[in-house]
Amino acid sequence: MSERIVLASASPRRRALLEQIGLDFDVVPSRTEELVHAEETPEQLVVRLSLEKAGDVAARPEVAGRWFIGSDTIVLCGGRILGKPRDAEDAAAMLRQLSGREHQVLSGFAVIDRQTGRQRQEAVCTRVRFRDLTDDEITRYIATGEPADKAGAYAIQGLGVCFVAGIEGSYSNVVGLPLCRLTLVLKELGVPLTL
Repeated sequence: MSERIVLASASPRRRALLEQIGLDFDVVPSRTEELVHAEETPEQLVVRLSLEKAGDVAARPEVAGRWFIGSDTIVLCGGRILGKPRDAEDAAAMLRQLSGREHQVLSGFAVIDRQTGRQRQEAVCTRVRFRDLTDDEITRYIATGEPADKAGAYAIQGLGVCFVAGIEGSYSNVVGLPLCRLTLVLKELGVPLTL
């Protein structure tokens, strides 16, 4: 059986985070539909979706690998989940909602060890505070295209960092994977890591 790690995500940000910590891995995007269930808490949502994504790829016999990593990230502001914006108007509405306020970024992750059947999953929360944004800044930011595929319509690792007045918790969690917690779980499941 292959001892490969597989990232069940097409996210270039998650890929870059795993590369940052020196992991050698394959990328096989999940085909999981990101449905929200009304009775779930935000934490339950990101954990369930993470597990479904990892499980979807791990269940494919044609995919070689032992450890499968799935993840999902949402932004929570004023009790409302902000996913990826549908269009520029939706992105502007999200950024206006985040302006001058604190919000939470929740990233769930799941790791499945196909060889042993063991799995671990959890959610990590980071608090992010935005400064006040002008309508002109929001318009110009949307015009860059950066908000288009980002939860909450911003990228902390890109131009969106200019809006962040403060952060409490894991920075990498806001990007899309809480590396501190993830590496501990990978070690627990026997993944050979540099650190």
